[in-house]
Amino acid sequence: MGALSETQVMHDHHPKKKHPPGLYLLFFTELWERFSYYGMRGILILYLTTELVSGGLGFDRSVAMLIYGFFTGTVYFTPMIGGVLSDRFLGRRLAITIGGVTMAIGNLILFAINTKLGLYIGLLLLIIGNGFFKPNISTLVGELYDPNDKRKDAAFTIFYMGINYGALFSPLVCGFLAEKYFTTTINGVVHYGFKYGFLAASIGMIIGQLIFNLFGNRYLGDIGKKPVGKQATTKTTKKTKAPLTKKEKKRIAVILILTCFIIFFWAGFEQAGSSLTLYTDKFVDKSIGGWTMPTSWFQSLNPFFIIVLAPFLSSLWMKLSNTKRGDLPAPTKMALGMILLGLGFMVLVPAVMHTGSDEHHIVQKANLLVIVLTYFLHTVGELCLSPIGLSMVSKLAPARLASLLMGVWLAGTGCANYLAGALAAYTESLGYLEIFMLIGAINIGFGLILLLLSRKLVAMMELE
Repeated sequence: MGALSETQVMHDHHPKKKHPPGLYLLFFTELWERFSYYGMRGILILYLTTELVSGGLGFDRSVAMLIYGFFTGTVYFTPMIGGVLSDRFLGRRLAITIGGVTMAIGNLILFAINTKLGLYIGLLLLIIGNGFFKPNISTLVGELYDPNDKRKDAAFTIFYMGINYGALFSPLVCGFLAEKYFTTTINGVVHYGFKYGFLAASIGMIIGQLIFNLFGNRYLGDIGKKPVGKQATTKTTKKTKAPLTKKEKKRIAVILILTCFIIFFWAGFEQAGSSLTLYTDKFVDKSIGGWTMPTSWFQSLNPFFIIVLAPFLSSLWMKLSNTKRGDLPAPTKMALGMILLGLGFMVLVPAVMHTGSDEHHIVQKANLLVIVLTYFLHTVGELCLSPIGLSMVSKLAPARLASLLMGVWLAGTGCANYLAGALAAYTESLGYLEIFMLIGAINIGFGLILLLLSRKLVAMMELE
């Protein structure tokens, strides 16, 4: 608690300028968790589709993309359960530790048991662990600030950089281990070292948990230790059992409405790990000089751009918030994010028209700069939508429902991942051109609709 008191004093002398040190502890904790998740995710679709003799599991591509979509979708549904358990029984800090340890074990299973059974057990543990970890780490960031603190959007953008430092290096490390360092060729057959990529992901998760538990008391004090729901019930029974106010109901409605919109954004964005990865693997010229870049490395483009761009956008939101007109409303920012994602897919259309969708009849491969530009536009869109959404939920959700509603918000991403897997599977029958055009048009269209609804949603928030 001493560290928190010193921080509070610092804020009293320099109000609204510096962020509390607990933000950076959560930054590094999330960094290593995302290193684990994105390292595993970066090689998962390749592991699923590579032949057994080459160290993969030999799934048909359409089946593999459905498995991928099911996994990446379910990891965003279990946070609703984890949110309820942490609110009522565990407390956020204990839930984060339980989740981190469970995910580390899940990746160890993927490393040790290279069979379909090992895959299912490992993915199940990762799904369960993420349910405890994901809603609580984001909610803790919000609890470091007063509800109407102008620094919140900037804080969540900084926190989002932690996510993306981990996501930047993990495909490079895990992809290098899987596709290069532990890859061997015997009698003309290439055997990949996917399991060592999963081992690296597990080690990253363990490092994150050590940091969180060693420094939690110093930089977080008692924040997140007690179950908020249980504490509220025992101390303020009448208030907790009282029905939601009209204002709270409106704010919850805003969260639910925007959750519906983000489904379409993430259904497109999550093509990065499935259809975009497979398209890049087969149809993009990855050679630089005489060296061929590992396919999984392209997934580091998104976090790289976030790390470069996030400080500028964080500064922009802060400057706008201090102007007479004020910052752009959260729904407006999120609408712009959807439009930018759609434009990113439209960039791919000429490339796919050039290469076609049949990997056995490729006249000429696409320039890798096309993929770079696509990821750039997707990244700017993500920065306008994802950290802003996390900040918005932390502002609008009633305290006793904070983790649950954060779980609901993440469940929207879960629905999107199921949809993303289904869309990716259809690339086998419809082709990449039709799928990429469809995703682009839908996101641009719904982004424009959200722009039109922005003023009404802002009124429902009643932030002033």
